[in-house]
Amino acid sequence: MVYTEEYIKEKLTKELDAVHVEVTDESDGCGAKFSVLVVSDKFQGKPLLARHRLVNSVLQEELKTIHAFTQKTLTVEQWKQQ
Repeated sequence: MVYTEEYIKEKLTKELDAVHVEVTDESDGCGAKFSVLVVSDKFQGKPLLARHRLVNSVLQEELKTIHAFTQKTLTVEQWKQQ
């Protein structure tokens, strides 16, 4: 299955109660390389590795076919400070 920016955005928003999600398909539309920014209070108090594992767990099935996945994870407070 080919995944779209919109599909990934909706899934991350729903599963992580994210207040902001940006998804960029960097594979020219074939759905094999994505970059994401996720802002969620579910990341509060979690180190970077735990945040990334949380995102990866949400996209566990999708990551089986996505070849490259870059992520930036922020709490709402961190996002406001940028």
